Amino acid sequence: MSHPNLHTLETDVLVIGAGGAGMSAAIAASQAGKRALLADRSLIGRGGATIMAQMTVAAALGEQGPDHWQHHLRDTLAAGRGLCSEPLARLLCEEGVDAIRLLDRWGVGWARDGERMAQTRAPGHDRPRCVYVDYLNTGPAVAKTLRAQAAREAGVRRVGDLLVVELLRKNGRVVGAVALHLGTGDPVLIRAGATIIATGGLTRLYRRNSASLNMGGDGFALALRAGARLIDMEFVQFFPIGHLAPRLVGFDPIMWDPFRYKLGGKLLNNQGEEFVERYGNAAEGQGYTTTRDAATYAILKEVEAGRGTPSGGAWLSFRHVPEDTLRAAFGPIINKLAKAGIDLTKQMIEVAPIAHYHMGGIRVDTDLATDVPGLYAAGEAVGGANGANRLSGNAITEAIAFGLRAGRVAAADCPPPPSLQELEALAHPWLQRLAPSHGEPDGLNAAALIEELQALMQTHVGPFRTEEGLQHALSELDALRTRAGDGLPGGGPQDPVRLDTLDLRNMLLVAQAVTRCALARRESRGAHQREDHPGQEDAWTLNQTIAWRDGNWTLATQPVQRLETAQEDIA
Repeated sequence: MSHPNLHTLETDVLVIGAGGAGMSAAIAASQAGKRALLADRSLIGRGGATIMAQMTVAAALGEQGPDHWQHHLRDTLAAGRGLCSEPLARLLCEEGVDAIRLLDRWGVGWARDGERMAQTRAPGHDRPRCVYVDYLNTGPAVAKTLRAQAAREAGVRRVGDLLVVELLRKNGRVVGAVALHLGTGDPVLIRAGATIIATGGLTRLYRRNSASLNMGGDGFALALRAGARLIDMEFVQFFPIGHLAPRLVGFDPIMWDPFRYKLGGKLLNNQGEEFVERYGNAAEGQGYTTTRDAATYAILKEVEAGRGTPSGGAWLSFRHVPEDTLRAAFGPIINKLAKAGIDLTKQMIEVAPIAHYHMGGIRVDTDLATDVPGLYAAGEAVGGANGANRLSGNAITEAIAFGLRAGRVAAADCPPPPSLQELEALAHPWLQRLAPSHGEPDGLNAAALIEELQALMQTHVGPFRTEEGLQHALSELDALRTRAGDGLPGGGPQDPVRLDTLDLRNMLLVAQAVTRCALARRESRGAHQREDHPGQEDAWTLNQTIAWRDGNWTLATQPVQRLETAQEDIA
């Protein structure tokens, strides 16, 4: 039954995704004495969300004044609008402290205030709690530090350009995976005692997003097809001030956050009025205190009322900030903007919400174990910790803390996988599909269908939703699925047609999960805003889970997981 050009890899712990969570998991598994295979569809440590993160990292370190993880937990639960899994949120806040100190020991270079780490206050936090390297390079510094640490670990094998297309199960347990090596187009069979999904989120489902190209929900699709349940899939966080105009090349679309954060940029409508407080928010003054879901709501409502900017957003103004203050904070970037013809002392920028993070994901327990034996998840691929809205600064903390925990636990749960022959038999249908084919059946243009899907999600499953729009989206997703068919055209080295087709398959499945959950939740809460159900309803203080088995969706609800004992009061 041997398949041509088949390569095999064997490991104790397979880690899919090599961003902050994946690298942390692989390092932890190696330090527990196990072999870890760190596999990513792009270069190791160069894809995912961590390397793109600019801002700050929340942890109750108490470097700038008294703090405790319980204070951080209270703020996290408040941001989550009553839907956080409290045990997972506690894990994030409590183990996040050691995770951030570990990065410090590994040489990440957190900014210092004298001998102590500098900490700043971010929206939604009750005190200065967020560390940073500098306001635009925090994520790259974290990714670089983890890459270096992974390279020091003899137990970590790093393989890039490897797209995992299906998980393999025997007697219900995940025992390995089928992958495609993108460089050669060859199939790869991976034997693994345990598997950790650390593939990040799904923001590529939206036309306007801050994601790298590998954030199309791969891990969610793998988990669904392996029989795992997802949770809170309706909650997609839109970053309120993504860059809209004028055109900028070579800048991150969320680059304005540190400017506004540090300098108090004003959000104005087309009549020059500050408007955020019109929508039930406190006046911001010189600060930046409004949470992301509330700011997104305010901007889009102004646009809807006809008070938007020419490109359909809001003005972001720093004209009230003296030039020497701008330069002291962001001198090199001010010079780079000047070369692009932008003078912040004289002109305003147009900004609008952009898909940025996903609160939902794979349902896990506090060992980061899914309900499928042998399968774990970490980082943004996990759902539940953030509830209906993620607190600013929690993403990298979650990635590192959850990655380390998942790696340790998976290392203790990785029995020898089945023989190569058994695994090849399990993988046979997929190995046949991955054999090279020729042409595009029925003129399939997967790249064009992906663009249609992104536009559909942006319009009907974006920050504001209605039953009519969501039903339309489901109907159109079904039509796209029919048009996509089951073929897998192309094959061979670096074939974009095959990659687009595999991505489209995953994106269609995950888009269905988001849309079905959004349709079922008949209220507005956090990042899920229903125009036809505008209020938050006590009856909806529960989590939705969704599974896809034998070609059928099953949607269910579960009570929000609370901590068993009330937390002691920390002064």
